[in-house]
Order: sequence, then structure tokens, then C-alpha cells
Amino acid sequence: MLSDLKLSDNILPKGFVYLYEVDDTIEQYIMYAKSDNFTGRVVKGYEREVAICTYQAALALTGVQKELNKFNLGLKVYDIYRPVQACLDFYEWSQDVNDQKMKEKFYPQVDKKDFFDLGYVAKYSGHSRGSTVDLTVITLDEKEELDMGTRVDFIDELSSTQNPDISFEAKKNRLLLRSIMEKYGFENYSKEWWHYSLKNEPFQRKPEDHFDFPVK
Repeated sequence: MLSDLKLSDNILPKGFVYLYEVDDTIEQYIMYAKSDNFTGRVVKGYEREVAICTYQAALALTGVQKELNKFNLGLKVYDIYRPVQACLDFYEWSQDVNDQKMKEKFYPQVDKKDFFDLGYVAKYSGHSRGSTVDLTVITLDEKEELDMGTRVDFIDELSSTQNPDISFEAKKNRLLLRSIMEKYGFENYSKEWWHYSLKNEPFQRKPEDHFDFPVK
């Protein structure tokens, strides 16, 4: 339980916080701490299902959450901080051509070995700086995800934020998410409707500012 996890249990690097300590109303489903992701297993570096991020990102997400609450909606976070070891684990997985158990669910039209060249995954991901987040929008009452056209982490052209081949409802919901995220300082990655990075993130886009402490 998140309520059992205290900051004193694990000392995070300076500038990082547990998201629930800043806003415990944001739903969390940390997919790489589960087997329900494109690898089909728990990813290296994820020792507990808990969202960690920079303090600045947490504050910005709180603003987004409050804005969505006006419409009886809220956020559901799938991933924020991601250790470098997890990114390297993705790469090793992508080279194993025999492991295709999650292909139909997550990447039916894409060859897994092309994930990196196509820009869906990176060895040095913005997630490892703690201010990039994968998320969606849910209803507050039923906790149901809004129709976004594809699920989070569905590796396909249909997941491009402005793909014209999704339903009107999905287009509307993606626009709602993007407009509010942008209002609070995030920018979208065009190939993935769920992927946002804080524009004024505290750590720089260079290898030494990519962290590798485990999620626990």
C-alpha cells in the first residue's frame, strides 16, 4: 500500500519525491512494476509499484489534477521516473526475437527490434530525469479510462497524438489532455499521446543527469 511507504524508508536523490506525498489523489498504475507491459514481465529497476518524480513535475501534475477535477475527471499515471537500467533492459528485450508473447497486445504492426530506431524507446530516456510522465485521464467516480483510441504503450501509428484515423471521441479526449498538460508546462511527444515532459525540467538533457536509482 502506498500509505505504508514513508519518505524515511527510502532516501531519494535531492529534488525527487514520491508523487503521492505531493498529491495522493492521482491514481497510479506503474506498469513496468507489473507484467502488464510490452515486455510481459517486471522490468529491471522497478522494485515497487510507486511513482517517483521531480518535485517540479509533481507540482505541475497537481495543477493538472485540480483542473481535471472540475470536470469530474482525474489523472492515472503509468510511469514517471524510469531508471537507466530499465531502459537498457528494454534494449536487451528488443534483441530477443524469440520473445513475442506481448506482440498482439502492444505492438502487432511493429517489429520489436525497431522500437529504438522508430523513437518509441530510448537508451537515455527523458523518464530517467524524473520529469517525463506516461499517463491518461479517468473518471473520478468509476475510475474508468477515457477513450483515447489506443491503450497506453500501444506501439503503433494510431498512438500518434494527432492521428486522423481514430474516433472523434478519442480525438476530443486527447485534445483535452494535451491542452491541460500544456497549460501546466508540459509538452507532448507527438508519437505517443500519453507521453509528456515538463518543459522547464530541473535536470539537463545530458547523460550525467539521467538517474539509475531503483524505484522502491
